[in-house]
Amino acid sequence: MIDCGELQNQSLAALSKRLGISDRYLRMLFEQYLGMSPKQYAQYQQLMFAKQLLHSSSMSVTEIGFAAGFNSTRRFNDAFQKILQLTPSQIRRKEFDGMGTNRIVLPYRGALNWQHMLDFYRLRAIEGVEQVTEDAYLRNVSLDDCQARFKVTQGEGYLEMAFDIEDVTKLLSLVTGVRRMFDLDADICTVEQHLEYIAPGLVKTQGIRIPGVWSAWEAGVRAVLGQQVSVKAAIGQLNLLVETLSNDQQVSHFPTPEAIACADVSFLRMPQSRKDTLVRFAQYMQQNPEADPQQWLELKGIGPWTVSYAQLRGQSQPDCFLDKDLVVKKAMPNYPSLNTHTASPWGSYATFHLWNQS
Repeated sequence: MIDCGELQNQSLAALSKRLGISDRYLRMLFEQYLGMSPKQYAQYQQLMFAKQLLHSSSMSVTEIGFAAGFNSTRRFNDAFQKILQLTPSQIRRKEFDGMGTNRIVLPYRGALNWQHMLDFYRLRAIEGVEQVTEDAYLRNVSLDDCQARFKVTQGEGYLEMAFDIEDVTKLLSLVTGVRRMFDLDADICTVEQHLEYIAPGLVKTQGIRIPGVWSAWEAGVRAVLGQQVSVKAAIGQLNLLVETLSNDQQVSHFPTPEAIACADVSFLRMPQSRKDTLVRFAQYMQQNPEADPQQWLELKGIGPWTVSYAQLRGQSQPDCFLDKDLVVKKAMPNYPSLNTHTASPWGSYATFHLWNQS
């Protein structure tokens, strides 16, 4: 949470309350295991993020300071000299000419099957919002009222993200979202060793990670439209929804809960009960934007599969084994020892490996 910038917008006491512990205990844990206070750790992470941007982006030093969460250039420079014994200008590579696209390197450990991920996204891409080329994924996203666009390509042990963002103070949120979306923090070697141990032959393709979507809200909409239909039918309805709600303007972003909550969705080609569920879900998310997907179960028309799908792709939770999914159920007889209990804590990866074999 601190790595995502939580201490930039709230006090240590508020963060501790969210964690269910006292701020004194949290400070004690940081001193015991890291040898520094939570605020010192947070500032170090800010500086490491700034260092990345100094190396790889065309942003000015002032912009980078704000992007890293510093309120002024002076505070940014002072912190750099105090902690790293260098100035930002000394960190910036001499060969960088200040021209071109902003970009940042996102490293990961273990294998990442980029082709599998691109193929998965390609089948489910929303026209105008997402674009999948032979070697890259492009997307428009909204960060509160800030619009951003990014392009991700693969390097050797890292993904490179080129980006354009309206408000640089939202950049850390963008980077955090992209890391989660492409599952870059997974210990994929441990995951695959576990799956092969409990279900020999399951890992036929190495490096399969969780291809996420931008938010739990989007994943929920995709799940509702995908209830009891094929992937092709679901994405057809999703594209129809996004295009129609754009009101003849060029599609660029995924619809908000407010847009769907007040929309006439009679144009969708699906049972009326599912249309009602979609609008009901949008109205609920309009009023409860931070609700956990488990809370969605109180809504008529939303069941465990829909919630698990949203947790799987909208939150990238590692242990969502969709044993009620039709494709998964069909493949499970090939692996008698595979079930929700044995797949844990890596049920999400078991799901994707079974989908990959369909």
